[in-house]
Amino acid sequence: MAGAAVCQRHYSFRQALRASAALNTPLNVPRLHTSTPPRFRTRTSRTCMTFLNPLALLGLAAASIPVIVHLFNFRRPRKVDFSSLTFLKELEKNTMRRVRLKQWLLLLLRTLAIACLVLAFARPTLTGGAAGALGGQAPVSLGVVVDNSLSMTLRDAQGEYLKQAKEQVATLIQSMQRGDEVFVLPVAGADSARPDAYRNTGAALEALGSLTARPGAPATSRALSRAASLLSDKAAHPNRELYLLSDLQQSTLTDTLSSDAPEGIGATLLPVGNRQHANVAVTGVTVESRIIEQGRPAEFQATLTNFGDEALSGYTAHLSLAGERVAQASTNLPADQSATVTFTATPPERGWLAGRVKIEDDAFALDNERHFTLNVPEERRLLVVRGRGQPIRYLEAALSPGSSEGRAAFTTTTIGESELAATSLSGYDVVALAGLQTLSSGEVASVARYVKQGGGLLFFPGAGAQAEDYNALLSQLGGGRIGGTSGTPGAASPTASFENVDTEHPLFEGVFAPSSGDSERRVEQADVYHAANYTAGGGAEQTIIELTSGFPFLQEVRHGRGAALLFAVAPNERWSDLPTRGLFAPLMFRAVYYLSAGGSGAGRQLTVGEAASPAASVLRLLSGSGRVYASRRTS
Repeated sequence: MAGAAVCQRHYSFRQALRASAALNTPLNVPRLHTSTPPRFRTRTSRTCMTFLNPLALLGLAAASIPVIVHLFNFRRPRKVDFSSLTFLKELEKNTMRRVRLKQWLLLLLRTLAIACLVLAFARPTLTGGAAGALGGQAPVSLGVVVDNSLSMTLRDAQGEYLKQAKEQVATLIQSMQRGDEVFVLPVAGADSARPDAYRNTGAALEALGSLTARPGAPATSRALSRAASLLSDKAAHPNRELYLLSDLQQSTLTDTLSSDAPEGIGATLLPVGNRQHANVAVTGVTVESRIIEQGRPAEFQATLTNFGDEALSGYTAHLSLAGERVAQASTNLPADQSATVTFTATPPERGWLAGRVKIEDDAFALDNERHFTLNVPEERRLLVVRGRGQPIRYLEAALSPGSSEGRAAFTTTTIGESELAATSLSGYDVVALAGLQTLSSGEVASVARYVKQGGGLLFFPGAGAQAEDYNALLSQLGGGRIGGTSGTPGAASPTASFENVDTEHPLFEGVFAPSSGDSERRVEQADVYHAANYTAGGGAEQTIIELTSGFPFLQEVRHGRGAALLFAVAPNERWSDLPTRGLFAPLMFRAVYYLSAGGSGAGRQLTVGEAASPAASVLRLLSGSGRVYASRRTS
């Protein structure tokens, strides 16, 4: 019964803590309604006994041995009649009564001796209201898990939640007696916490004082599992208690409530905070515009989430680029739901720009803004691969450096068809294949891999080309196939013209202006004399311009992180009069801008605590003074 007083002492402290802590759950980020957790619940004052070595109780069977021996030795005296021994028989009766009483008492003592020996090996412990009245104290091992997630920075009438939790733990540590030990673990950073127990009050309080709120907190069950493991493996005493102090946030506590409590360890949950907080957070930012240019409007979208119980109307958010506030938008936020706001802003310069969406201040300020990056290309590197004998002067003129004044410049490199196999495509943003006659299997694989990794492909057919090679490339991209051609190059009359144009496609952003009195966008028509008959496959495809013949004139095929734009005509006047139309130059410009975007103008967004790896295998480090350090490989 050595551990009885220790259990009583900690029981009294637990009651004092629970009496001072409010049991209603605060409304935070996100909200968890008041409930009693199924696994961790307040103990009652009922007295109960447990055994540290319950298997030793099997030895109680040995207590039956004295009874069995007694039964075997019990003999009924045989009657012998003597006529003159009446007095002796009366004396015998009186004597035998005392002998039998002594025998029963001796049997009881033998049985109790064996039972007490077995119970001693089973090491019984007594807890509850009557435990403190039965004697000595035994040392105890405590595991204390403190929730130090960012939501613990909220406040109520008693002050900051984390400070309240630390004060309760400090009181627990100060109540430790000689021989007690305590493990102190935070929820955020439990894996790197000290794996040894504190047996000195001063050291334990110093460790507790160093706990601060940290972002990226994992599920609470992870810290509880770590604490239970330390108590099971490293605790020096059989009396073990586990405490969790938390504000009961759904984001960190949900899986804890469904997990099993540590076996053989008493677990107690102590809620912190009793105030409900209305909170709105910026939970996402995306760049909607596919083509980003300096001085041209771009569209951004932010997701706002209302974690409160009341709807908010006219809630305002602000967008900043390169440190300057550039846009503002408002929306209505239903209770406990999300809504999106759209901003239109103009990038003020080229390069990587820092962006931020910020909302109104509230009780929890750490989720009131979200950062992102925007890439406004300083130049676009274009590789033009010219097929043998194919005229591409119109294409070269449309994409010449002089025609990109006021925009990100094109750096255009032109090579012959025979040089494609030896050229590294990774150094270019867009590759234009203009009328190639043949494509080897190696070239097909190289181009398909380039597109999959985020490159852009501009494809034009050519006279005398091998349709099988083109179809092999289209198959690698997940597209359809070319089933021959229609019309005659240089014919006197066209064989087709534009039927449908998807002017809502990002390729045409800002290209067309509605005519006066007409909201419909007018697209300049082009006559087609000769065209490849392309049939779409089952991949990620979209027809941007459709001909009157029913075949696509301009088809988009997405593959991996990149895309390809397939034209049905060669870029010369013998296939169509498009090169001589005013539509040709802006269409080529927009095609290159669209393909070089790589899917989005935004950089990757990371949340605190998320693992990240650099895209490049080699890093080049520069100091603030411009000094270049030796390159380091990342893998």
